[in-house]
Amino acid sequence: MNDSVAAAAPTSAPGRVAAFFDLDKTVIAKSSALAFSRPFFQGGLINRRGVLKSAYAQFVFASSGADADQVERMRAHLTALCEGWDVEQVRSIVEETLHDIVDPLVYAEAAELVAAHKADGHDVVVVSASGEEIVAPIAAMIGATHSVGTRMVAVDGRYTGEIDFYCYGPNKATAIRELAAELGYDLAASHAYSDSSTDLPMLEAVGKPSVVNPDRGLRKLAVERDWPVLTFTKPVSLRSRFHAPSGTAVAVTAIGLGAVATAGAAWYGLHRRRRR
Repeated sequence: MNDSVAAAAPTSAPGRVAAFFDLDKTVIAKSSALAFSRPFFQGGLINRRGVLKSAYAQFVFASSGADADQVERMRAHLTALCEGWDVEQVRSIVEETLHDIVDPLVYAEAAELVAAHKADGHDVVVVSASGEEIVAPIAAMIGATHSVGTRMVAVDGRYTGEIDFYCYGPNKATAIRELAAELGYDLAASHAYSDSSTDLPMLEAVGKPSVVNPDRGLRKLAVERDWPVLTFTKPVSLRSRFHAPSGTAVAVTAIGLGAVATAGAAWYGLHRRRRR
């Protein structure tokens, strides 16, 4: 398991409890990936049309989310889109814009829940389909212990367009179980939080699942299974709660971020075709 937040953490203590958090619409109020379309446009990685498509995709995400078929098409789109991107250029854009973009997006309720779990001695793990290069800094900023995100492949300083690990759907549950085996988590005593029905495998992997701002399908399932339903509505500036990480923590290779950020084009195209 590649853990990019706390590599020096203790290896294991049997019976430890963890709280696993999805990122988008669970910890932050919008898509962490699509939020970066403008700085990537300003850096020359995507064009103006890509920014407009990403804005439309963000609207779709906010109103209904993406189903499994859409996300799979997005995955195929991003692998082709980012082939050949320069690692250093993407790294610089992430370092310069991360805090300005993310700070206003974190739900106050999520920040308080993370703090409560840590006060109870629980590890906090952010598990997201977004690139690990954006997931890890956000996780560190909110005080999480570990993070898992989508991993992209880079060779000779440029991205190949290949995905090493797609942290989505059943793969989230796989990542959670691997991390539990590595760090000694008692999954039956652990917690998980998500807004999306596509994260059902993640929620079912623990003994104490809760849903946050759930989509229609997940809300129905939560009611049937008597899972807690939480509503997060109050974004808060991270700077008002947490110390900012060092430049080194933020300046990481960011193919996952850039790739998924521009995948809004795929969402736009899908919805356009469905209207015809």
